[in-house]
Amino acid sequence: MEKTTILATAILITPLWLTTSVQALNPAHLEQLRQTGSCVGCDLSGAQLADALLSNTDLRGANLTGANLMRADLRRANLSRANLGGASLINANLTKTNLSSSNLNFAALIKANLTGANLAGAGLILAKLPDANLSGADVREADLRAADLNNANLNSADLRGANLSGADLGNAILKDTRLSSAVMPDGTFYPQ
Repeated sequence: MEKTTILATAILITPLWLTTSVQALNPAHLEQLRQTGSCVGCDLSGAQLADALLSNTDLRGANLTGANLMRADLRRANLSRANLGGASLINANLTKTNLSSSNLNFAALIKANLTGANLAGAGLILAKLPDANLSGADVREADLRAADLNNANLNSADLRGANLSGADLGNAILKDTRLSSAVMPDGTFYPQ
């Protein structure tokens, strides 16, 4: 029931949210990112950054809603508190990227490499993560309600206190995954 309610809400608000985010891109901020590799708090919503080389960039608090970051190299980038809601990060390399407290709700992270990434406190409601590699990632206290983690590699990931209610963990690799105090897909708490 909860998954259906979240999905219905997403369907209703997504068209409004995508329309406004695409129109909000600030070209000066995009140029600043290209010139300096840093754009703290910038508005890059709807930006076309497929295949972009953005490793080690500082994008703390940036607005990247609806951005196209397919196959982007974001290794070791700082995206803490960034808004990546609805962004496309398919096949992106996010190895050791700081995504703590970021908004990744409705984001597509299919086959993304999140090895060793910091996703502590991140919002990943209805995020698409099938075949994603989250081995060794810090996903403590993250909100993964109704997220698709089918075939995801969560080997040695830390999901303590994460909310996985309604999430799809079909065929996910959970070897040495830390789950104490996590809310499991069926709504029960994992023992401490």
